[in-house]
Amino acid sequence: MEKSEIINVSKDRAEKGHYVKPILIGLGFTLKNFFSKPITLQYPDQKTKRSERWRGLHRLNVNENGELKCVACGLCAAICPSQAITVIPYEAEGQTRCPEKFVIDELRCIFCGFCQEVCPKEAIRLTQIYDYVAYNRESCIFDIQKLKNPDQFEFKG
Repeated sequence: MEKSEIINVSKDRAEKGHYVKPILIGLGFTLKNFFSKPITLQYPDQKTKRSERWRGLHRLNVNENGELKCVACGLCAAICPSQAITVIPYEAEGQTRCPEKFVIDELRCIFCGFCQEVCPKEAIRLTQIYDYVAYNRESCIFDIQKLKNPDQFEFKG
């Protein structure tokens, strides 16, 4: 098609009124949304509703005595597809087995929830915390102390 033919086609459309209907539809949509209630949330004060199944930061559960429920079986580290969990067991004579070192690299974690599902003692669980902010890689590596209380990392505004 030559340039003169394209100009003639657009003139024909304008003369027949083919541009008026789409413009009116667009203006109608704009007016409808202009008078509707906005859906914007004021983030630190209002947070979005999340599903109960939503998976956020990890937490290590403790029993009534304040001891970790984890027995360092290593199932969570074995099933983790991203290899984000490291468990080193410790067992003193006459005591129950516990983790000497339990580390989760939150940057490598894909939050699949397999670690929570496979744990026989329900020692690890994924919380609803989604607004954890870190400025360096080292603060995204969670050890036992951080995993016992991840609520301290929730953004308070």
